[in-house]
Amino acid sequence: MTVAAPLPETFLPELRWSSASLDGLGAIVMIHSPEDDTIRAASLAQALGDEPEVAAIGRVLEQLMDRLELLAPETAAREMKPLPAGTGKVAEALEAYAAGDHTALDEVAVVQPGSEYRQDVWAAMREIPAGETVSYAELAQMAGRPLAHRAAASACANNMVAFAVPCHRVIRSDGGIGGYGFGGTQTKRALLAREGINP
Repeated sequence: MTVAAPLPETFLPELRWSSASLDGLGAIVMIHSPEDDTIRAASLAQALGDEPEVAAIGRVLEQLMDRLELLAPETAAREMKPLPAGTGKVAEALEAYAAGDHTALDEVAVVQPGSEYRQDVWAAMREIPAGETVSYAELAQMAGRPLAHRAAASACANNMVAFAVPCHRVIRSDGGIGGYGFGGTQTKRALLAREGINP
């Protein structure tokens, strides 16, 4: 008996996207694959000036697909269904997260391109419980390379799956907030405040 090789990503169904508004901070936007309910990219869409939220979401979806085209071209080649997915594991988990269930995305699978060490750092980030923070140094230790603080910080900065890989829970050793690429430090503070943390 022969077993068929798995289909290349380019032959799989179109990618889907979901979004949910988050406490006046904007809308979380997630691109996911329907065959395995796996998040492939995510960000926060914040309106610019008088821009409506739907336009901000469209802009962010384009940016995410451009990034996937650069870093994961086989995934980007699948293209994306224009209309949002209103049902399914990712859409429902995202709605629950936006409604205040900070653990709702914990069990949703994620995939993003990156080195073996970055994969270790991102996996370690997923172990940080809601309502808690770790320093970049502690994150490096959790990922198995305690002296690689800068590499751990770089993994945070290059995280493509925000919220499901909660880089907002990583702060500086001195208690400072540190950087945040999904809306800046004000957004990072607001996300931590939602979880009961005031760094």
